[in-house]
Amino acid sequence: MAGNKKQSRVRKTVKAKCALMKKMISEKDPRLKSNIEAAEKAEKDQAEKAEKERTPYYPSSLFFTYNTNLGPPFRILLDTNFINFSIRNKLDIIEGAVKCLYAKCVPCITECVVGELEKLGRKYRVALKIIRDSRYELLPCIHKGTYADDCIIERVTQHRCYIVATCDKDLKRRIRKIPGVPIMYLSNHRYSIERMPDAYGAPKL
Repeated sequence: MAGNKKQSRVRKTVKAKCALMKKMISEKDPRLKSNIEAAEKAEKDQAEKAEKERTPYYPSSLFFTYNTNLGPPFRILLDTNFINFSIRNKLDIIEGAVKCLYAKCVPCITECVVGELEKLGRKYRVALKIIRDSRYELLPCIHKGTYADDCIIERVTQHRCYIVATCDKDLKRRIRKIPGVPIMYLSNHRYSIERMPDAYGAPKL
């Protein structure tokens, strides 16, 4: 009996000490599980914020403002309205681009642009016939939807090897925010280009 009483006394003493320790631990104690999880979340949020604020990486080829990696044959990414404006002005896209750049050019069409032209109906069947020429390179799209502007922006941001051909003011404005991407457009019934000083065939503005 004496042994049982002694064990009971020890248990009570241990419980009392544990209760006292719990009272002594602050709610802000970093050893508490809830505080550990909160600290980890705060650290993760801070890392994500720092990643967003980090200065974007630009290739060394953009050191002189212009993209020095661009060279013939030039790959020209065509927008829907550029094709339609070229047809209205009776301009051959490949011939006009060669006259502008004095070099071989490869016109490239994304599946999004083809999708937009198909949605526009029979009125634009001439444009569809032109871009199905074997000299035009079809670029596959893996994203959802057929909004060509977003597709073009995403492609030139990842791969700085294209000249974007467009007459769309909003798309031009978005492309100008991406370093090293020249823009081809129509001016006075001929093609011109900006952000490319070596385009000797382009009209001087």
